[in-house]
Amino acid sequence: MDSKQKKQGSSSSCHSMRSDLSKEDPPFFSTKEWDPPCAETNRTDANYKERPRSPTCLSLKSDMSRSLPLDFKDNRNVVPFTTGFSTDGPQAKIGECDLQLPPLIEDWTKEHVKDWLTIRLRVPQKTAQNLYDQELTGACLVSYEKQDLLELGVPPAPAIQIIRQVEKFKSSETTESSVRTPKSHYQPKEGESWKSTEMEGVPGNIDEPAETDILSTDSGIQSQSSTVQMLQRARNKIRSLLYQKTTTDTQLHTESTDKETFLHLKRPMTRPFDKNDSSIFYRQNDIFPPMGGPSNLIDPVHEYQLLPSANETTEREILYEFTKEVFSFAASCMNSRTNGTIHFGVSHQPEQGHGQVIGHKITSFSKYTEAFESFISKYFEEQHVTAARMCIRPPNFIQVYCEDGTNSDTWVIEVDVVPTYSETQDKIFYTLLSIASREKKQQCKTECLFVRDGPRSINILADANPRIVQEKVKSLMDKVQCWASARKSAEGRNEKEPSQGHQGQRLKQLITRGRDTFETSLQVIVVTDKCPSSQLEHMDFLKEMKPFAVFEFDPESDVKGTCSFYRRDHIANLHFPYMYTTQDNISAIIGKLNLFKQTSWIFCNGRVNEECETDKPLSPNEWLKKRSGDINNMVSLLCNPEFLSRDKLLVVFMLHSTVTDISSPILETFCALYRTLEGSDNMMCICKDSTVFSHWKQLIDCRCKEDIASKCIHELSLHEISSTIKKLKEPQSQSSKRFLPSTGSSSVLLAKKDEETMTVLDILCENECHNTEIETKGSFEEFKKKIEEDFYRGGQVSWWNFYLSEKKGSLPFIKRDKYNELYDLITPVKGYTSPCVIINLFHAPGCGGTTLAMHVLWNLKSKFRCAVVKNNMAANNEIADQVLSLLTYGKQEQSGYVPVLLLVDNCDDVEDLKQSILNNRRLQSNPMVIILNCERTQFPAESSRSSHIANVFIVNKLSVKEQNLFSDKLQQLKKDHEKPETFYAFMIMTNNFSETYITNLVSNTVKDLDPTTQQGRLFSFLALLNTYVNRSYMSLSLCEALVGIKNALWKPETLDDKMNPYSTLMITFTTEEHGTFQAVRFLHQMIASNCLEVLTKKHALSLSEITINLLHCDKLYKSCMGKDFLVQNLQSMLITRHRKVQGDDKTTLFSPLIENIHDGEGSDRIKEVLERAILRFDRSATLPQALARYFYLKEKDFKSALKWALDAQEKISNSYIADTVGQVHKSHLKKKTEDFGSMDLTPEALDGCLTLGSEAVKAFQVSQKLATKDEQIDPFDLHMRKKPRAYNTSGYVGETEVMMILLDVIKNLPLFPVSDRHKRDKLLQFLRGQHPASSLNDHSNTATVNMFVSVLAKHEMFLTSLKPRLKEIFCVFENYFTYLKPRSQEREAADERNKYKVSEFFRKYIKIFSISEEEKACEKARNPNLSRQQEIVDMKNYLEIKRADSFAGLLQCFNDKNGMEMEHILKKWHFIFDNSRYRSVSDVVNFILANIVLHSIKPSSKLLKKYDELVDILNEELQKEGTHSNVTELYYLSMLLMWPTQDRKLEASATYKNISTYVTSLKKSFHRRFSHMFPARSAIAHFFLGQSHELKRIVPKAKLDHILSSVSSQKASSSGQSSQPVKLHHQWQSGTAWSEPEVQKKLLRIKGKSENGVIYVNYGGNIKMLVRPIYLGDIRSGYSREDVSFYLGFSMEGPVAYDIKYENIQ
Repeated sequence: MDSKQKKQGSSSSCHSMRSDLSKEDPPFFSTKEWDPPCAETNRTDANYKERPRSPTCLSLKSDMSRSLPLDFKDNRNVVPFTTGFSTDGPQAKIGECDLQLPPLIEDWTKEHVKDWLTIRLRVPQKTAQNLYDQELTGACLVSYEKQDLLELGVPPAPAIQIIRQVEKFKSSETTESSVRTPKSHYQPKEGESWKSTEMEGVPGNIDEPAETDILSTDSGIQSQSSTVQMLQRARNKIRSLLYQKTTTDTQLHTESTDKETFLHLKRPMTRPFDKNDSSIFYRQNDIFPPMGGPSNLIDPVHEYQLLPSANETTEREILYEFTKEVFSFAASCMNSRTNGTIHFGVSHQPEQGHGQVIGHKITSFSKYTEAFESFISKYFEEQHVTAARMCIRPPNFIQVYCEDGTNSDTWVIEVDVVPTYSETQDKIFYTLLSIASREKKQQCKTECLFVRDGPRSINILADANPRIVQEKVKSLMDKVQCWASARKSAEGRNEKEPSQGHQGQRLKQLITRGRDTFETSLQVIVVTDKCPSSQLEHMDFLKEMKPFAVFEFDPESDVKGTCSFYRRDHIANLHFPYMYTTQDNISAIIGKLNLFKQTSWIFCNGRVNEECETDKPLSPNEWLKKRSGDINNMVSLLCNPEFLSRDKLLVVFMLHSTVTDISSPILETFCALYRTLEGSDNMMCICKDSTVFSHWKQLIDCRCKEDIASKCIHELSLHEISSTIKKLKEPQSQSSKRFLPSTGSSSVLLAKKDEETMTVLDILCENECHNTEIETKGSFEEFKKKIEEDFYRGGQVSWWNFYLSEKKGSLPFIKRDKYNELYDLITPVKGYTSPCVIINLFHAPGCGGTTLAMHVLWNLKSKFRCAVVKNNMAANNEIADQVLSLLTYGKQEQSGYVPVLLLVDNCDDVEDLKQSILNNRRLQSNPMVIILNCERTQFPAESSRSSHIANVFIVNKLSVKEQNLFSDKLQQLKKDHEKPETFYAFMIMTNNFSETYITNLVSNTVKDLDPTTQQGRLFSFLALLNTYVNRSYMSLSLCEALVGIKNALWKPETLDDKMNPYSTLMITFTTEEHGTFQAVRFLHQMIASNCLEVLTKKHALSLSEITINLLHCDKLYKSCMGKDFLVQNLQSMLITRHRKVQGDDKTTLFSPLIENIHDGEGSDRIKEVLERAILRFDRSATLPQALARYFYLKEKDFKSALKWALDAQEKISNSYIADTVGQVHKSHLKKKTEDFGSMDLTPEALDGCLTLGSEAVKAFQVSQKLATKDEQIDPFDLHMRKKPRAYNTSGYVGETEVMMILLDVIKNLPLFPVSDRHKRDKLLQFLRGQHPASSLNDHSNTATVNMFVSVLAKHEMFLTSLKPRLKEIFCVFENYFTYLKPRSQEREAADERNKYKVSEFFRKYIKIFSISEEEKACEKARNPNLSRQQEIVDMKNYLEIKRADSFAGLLQCFNDKNGMEMEHILKKWHFIFDNSRYRSVSDVVNFILANIVLHSIKPSSKLLKKYDELVDILNEELQKEGTHSNVTELYYLSMLLMWPTQDRKLEASATYKNISTYVTSLKKSFHRRFSHMFPARSAIAHFFLGQSHELKRIVPKAKLDHILSSVSSQKASSSGQSSQPVKLHHQWQSGTAWSEPEVQKKLLRIKGKSENGVIYVNYGGNIKMLVRPIYLGDIRSGYSREDVSFYLGFSMEGPVAYDIKYENIQ
């Protein structure tokens, strides 16, 4: 029947009841019950005879009866197998890829078979024709065996081929039976043309499954073929392919209408039939398969319905519609004996999107359930109600989410019907429906008999012709008998045998990588979608895994999903993929995102609670456009071998719901991981069930052409999976409950989640190692042996070593001689007055210093809260914050903290760490933190003597007592271990660091080493690195790659095996400084250096050769774990100089490696090594800088040096590189001047010198400018990684030195006779800018002299700038050294050296430019009328000589001037002040300060101005300058002189009223001038507020220093010890200075209030002075408003508070 006929046939007089009702008013319901008011009810007797019919009782059909059924003709099952479209147009030849066959072989005609044999299988034409002639159809073919074909004359080879291909095709039919759909659903809209789309990836052979998802035609769901979806360029456009037919007998006839819409099918995972599964959810606009008719009676039929919305009708009518549709559908299924499901909330109209999930808003589930229960008895006959109840399941409510995964507040209601044979037998089920009568406008009950007719339910009693109804009923009785029998048989066949799979074993293999346990060192990335809330409890295995990262596709996960569940007990940082798209290096990313320390929970499709639109969830299509790129970048970064070693990486996909869309974001993520990891070896998938698995497997096969079945778990429940993984976890070697000591001998529980926040600390608990899981296991002995073996071989000591040594039968841990000294230095806590104290432990490398420190911590773990900084790369502020968190953990109140004992190992800047801790407002005055700093040095004893900090030192030499202890321990090790003599680190110490022992050990071990092999190369690389770079290593994965272990995933061989026997000299350990991974190094630095010596002497490998090999080896510089650190180490080995002040054995011009190569191999090899290094590290500026230094310092090749210095400057522009350019010119200048020492200087040579000097000065001035904004030295430089950058003054020093060289040259020019002083003075006047160069011309000059004068005239501008420029530089240094102090002891030493150098330059400068008193007297005698201005100049020259011409210089007079000298200085300033026509601001402030200084040194001097006079002068100047001056010193004096007093004496002064404004101006002015110097320096308080009045209340720090030194000397002499004034700084730093009575007598203790973490002093009125605590730790946290007292200091940065005490605490 064609479509036209079909339309006519469907338009009979017997309309569907629903269609009729849709045209009338809604049916009327009684308020009490739904029984109709009319009493008559039509019945059918037992014999199913014809019954009287009411004319108004129309057929009540399914909603689908209103729609035309899909028209499938004879060829409806034909599915074309095409891989693309012909490009040759209609005339293209039909080839293999054009062959189209029905999907079932049974449906093939003999023509199909022949085509298949010849085109697909390429069977000879003769053989195919023979079978064609013998009428071989598909139905015959599937029943044939090999022998049958042989009997038909087919040769054996084709026969075997045909049989096997048939078997493959049959099996592909089975696997493809899940997704066929009628082609009518792929019709384009009217006017829409199809674009030719190439089908990429669709297999061309029949034995390969097509890239089309197939649903069995036997299922209750109509067969459905999904679109073949391809991801094009942007991977976001999904194209559908319309198959076209070229032969008529395989053509699909489809219906096209104007209203038909092409749907992109997105098939959701439906709820398993007859099961309640709370994990199932649907998404809006998902497409269900079309409704279908009964098939095998077990597979359910499906029907879709949309209920009216609450806006369209009442809730009562909605419930009526619901129950009517449910029971009509149920009756049809029960009569047809087929399982079925009716879905409410799914569109059933083609024009609305057939099968499209829409959902209903439901206010109450219970109302639907109650309506269902209440009315089942009203719809079915009494005798069938029980059966109906047994067959019809209660409603299931399935939540519908938005396309982006968020909640939509809508639901799909599903009701299952299961007409089991035991309940239905051969009964027929009638239903009674309440129907509205058109005539009477009332309800009457009408009997209906529903059955399934294809995709519809029909009422066979609806026909108006009684005879036809009787025939249908009779026919139905016969059919029911058959259906009942078929149902019984189907139920029997459907009873499945229990699964005999071995998925539990597979899970163990996948999760452990073939090992016995799940190792904690494994880095796990979990990719997961939305987990149902009912299953969250079974996701607890994630807490045991502690994944490295989670790729989350549930936008609500942090609110009510897996993320929220995980974060109850663990820290997880919430990230987005774009946060991993950055230009930062690996180490920076790790530090910034806290990778390896805390789990990264990455929301791959946004979060619902984000305010920013860019971070909200997206639909799949939008996701592909906007987020897939970020995912690819993130995966590329995280799976980079520099980030995660692949042999330690496992990616786990957790699929809780079916993925059916080929453009699904989670599938796209799988593909990104698959590409980056180059396959699925590192992946496994956990699927909720077999349905999820089958869809996932098919999609992966389609996208990646890989069968991942062996990597999938799908038969185990989530509970079984969770329990299995937890069982496989390595036994815990840490106590399950960890405790910290607290006040009063109490303890507090340290929660795991809280401990995870302290990422840089390894916290030592009171009960460390006690009651651990590992100790209860049988593997404990093996664990114990490994712990001991790792340590005694040379690994880092662990807390377990101390714990095991306390076990019964073990010798105590060896107590070093210095143990008690260090213990006693730490324990008298009350002896310290500073909140934070440093104790240094100086030790030679490899002598056990760190082990000694940890031993002390172990025994103090109950008295202190002990911790070790485990990541030296962490910022000091971060360490300080975590230390303070540890200090205050578990304490609600402020008092009674247990101090923290913090071990830092070789910290770059421990004093900066201390300052960071002190800056925290939670510290009190009593000691809260003790930093035990282990510092490696080649000379521990010397470092100890020169240190101002309390310290202990330990050397690489054992006492007799220690040697005996080591011998005893060796005997015990021999009992417990097989070969303790291979514990080489322990044996080195047992042999008292004997060089002979080490030499013999190395010689015997490496005697057969071949340095040309892979093993030999790795050996030489490590030996070189470990010898020249302390604490260097190479990652284990890199070492494995270098020796040819290509795939260590399942560890077929280990590095120890491959490197044997040399591996006995190495150790593998775990590092956390640059990510967490395993690394390799030599056991001891002495072993490494001896191995290197053997290589260079025995094997004739030079140092340069090994270095060049190291630079040539490409594998080292490819992606690997720790690559950044390795590159830094390599560069450090080439460029880092040794400095004795930093604890090295000597100070070197170049790195020790370069020095050794220079000494042993010559300069050519140095150039080769450094040039190769520059090629390898082409972005590094420090390497060309080092080569430039080598050329100008060693080779005196200034041209090459300049070339490389400029090359470095092009790569990075900072003050240090610019300084190197200046140094090249300076060295060239010095070389020239030295060459002229033995010969006369020529004018040409002078010109060259001045040109070079000018170039050098320019370079140094560039360096000075860059120094104010230096960010870093070099992104590749290892040793500047943590230290706060110091202000680089080398540009000023270099410029000064160049100018001094030039002045020496000019001073010695052969222009005039030595005796002609007048002409000499003219030369100086020229240099001072007082006379032009032409004034040096004289008729008596020789031609040579005139040539010299011409050269001077050529450079006149430059030469006349020398004196003022030098004066400016000396002023810079004066301010730098006077106003600011270094933050560290190391920089103090450098300051002293620079001060000395600058002082020498200044003396030389004065010698050149100063005029002696005799010369001045002569000049005055010659010129009695010398101007007053000249006298002022002379006065200033005198002050300059005395270094008293500046504010900073006058401050220095406290230390080096006596009263008489100071009076003379003040006289000069008096003269300048009184006689200057235009007084500068600096002259005024210097005059005032000179008075203050003299008053302090000689208060009785009659030259002093009165206090009030000074205040008036100051006030007048302040009025002129206002509040925005750059003369910081002016505001400093206002603070010093006008600081308010309690008696308000200065209240009348305008300055007094504005003092707080001037203090603010002081801070701003100071920051403008000096902020670039801050990172490594802080402002000095030169004065303190005393107890007297006026000038007497200004107490100089120099006076307090004198008091402290005197007291210290008296104490030292009384105790018989020599005075040690060097400890003056320590007294200030520790705070002991404030407790000295003599100091307290001098100073006034100010009272103020702490508010909001700062201090204010209120002087009444509007004067409220803000005072900065010198240590922020002096102020409590909590912003408590408290009364405090303190000593007030005056620094250039403003007022500061010292020794803060809370008044309410006694």
